[in-house]
Amino acid sequence: MKIYQDLLDKKEKLAVIGLGYVGLPLALEFAKKISVIGFDINAHRVELMRNGIDPSKEVGHEEFKDRDIIFTDDLELLRTAKFYIVAVPTPVDKYNVPDLKPLIGASTTVGKVLKAGDYVVYESTTYPGCTEEDCLPVLEKTSGLKLGADFKLGYSPERINPGDKKNTLRTVVKVTSGSDAEAAEEIASTYELVVDAGVHRAPSIKVAEASKIVENTQRDMNIALMNELSLIFDRMGINTYDVIEAAGTKWNFLKFQPGLVGGHCIGVDPYYLTHKAASLGYQSRVIAASRFINDDMAKYLARKIIKYVLRNSDNPRVLVKGVTFKENVSDIRNSKIVDTVEELLAFNIHVDVQDPYAEHAEVKEEYGLQLTRQPGTDYDAVIITVPHDQYRQYDDAYFASITRAHGVVVDLKGIYKGKIHSRLYWSL
Repeated sequence: MKIYQDLLDKKEKLAVIGLGYVGLPLALEFAKKISVIGFDINAHRVELMRNGIDPSKEVGHEEFKDRDIIFTDDLELLRTAKFYIVAVPTPVDKYNVPDLKPLIGASTTVGKVLKAGDYVVYESTTYPGCTEEDCLPVLEKTSGLKLGADFKLGYSPERINPGDKKNTLRTVVKVTSGSDAEAAEEIASTYELVVDAGVHRAPSIKVAEASKIVENTQRDMNIALMNELSLIFDRMGINTYDVIEAAGTKWNFLKFQPGLVGGHCIGVDPYYLTHKAASLGYQSRVIAASRFINDDMAKYLARKIIKYVLRNSDNPRVLVKGVTFKENVSDIRNSKIVDTVEELLAFNIHVDVQDPYAEHAEVKEEYGLQLTRQPGTDYDAVIITVPHDQYRQYDDAYFASITRAHGVVVDLKGIYKGKIHSRLYWSL
């Protein structure tokens, strides 16, 4: 095990390219055991990390201490690594078509510094075949080297869950793969340095890629079922969370909940799979239907609120509490509540948006929305989108204090079920 042992003996260095939610925790974990280069093209982010600050606010300052790591945006320093891990975003464009620009850009960067004997492992979530069919040609063309003869390739899907302090890099089984038997074993052994839960050696790179995309596609489809049920139960006057609670008494019932599906995983990954399927001549039915249901929930919510507030107010005002895609994180990527806000604004409804975790400047730059620091007292509707810890402390009196007498509390995650009495209450 040449590369694994050389890394362990600190004769060689490991580099992580892309220091976001996935890359930074991974780099810092490796830096407990081996020498690491943390590379990012954003010089401002690099400077923050040099000072022990995580721009994503997921890693505490203490996690930077006593780590054998150098943060840089310098290609020459990156060239000194032997084992490269690519952990850049894989978004979709406005048409929900996979956007491989960050992945291809990172592949070009690695290709410029790639040397004989090096290893390249991708962690970015993508469709089966992308590593070998899209990224590998870029590596070979840019470097002038050939897979197998000159360098090794692998794929190990990330399983980082932002805001989750229980299911972490160390506690969740890691899937790994390699371009040949030697690469597979070296890559698996390297990851075993930082994963206490162990490593699952997938038989091929494509299988490893598929395993990741299926994880999130399955969740997307289950949530879509609950969203569709919530649409049906709403017409019946039944609370969906009451139904889930009752059905959940059966041992094999899966307690998925309805809600807006945003973020950089569940709301994105299925599009990579359906895109690849379409390129092979297969048009997805079930997966595509699930995506349609989940993507439409934001506008369904907006339509319901619009009808209510326009009937009850000549000057309707709505407060949205929560713009991050999930609770207790600062990540606003693909936040679906923004679609609801835009729909409300299109009807000249005044909308205030609050969030204790989101960065004001980032929300303004990404969505053109100005976060409100202090809520008013005369809202016709309040939408609670995510169960931030701070939000769980609110009670009936709080909502009565910020709404008009006819106001409605729209609780997307059901955290106030049975607790709101002085105002109308809705949940999905």
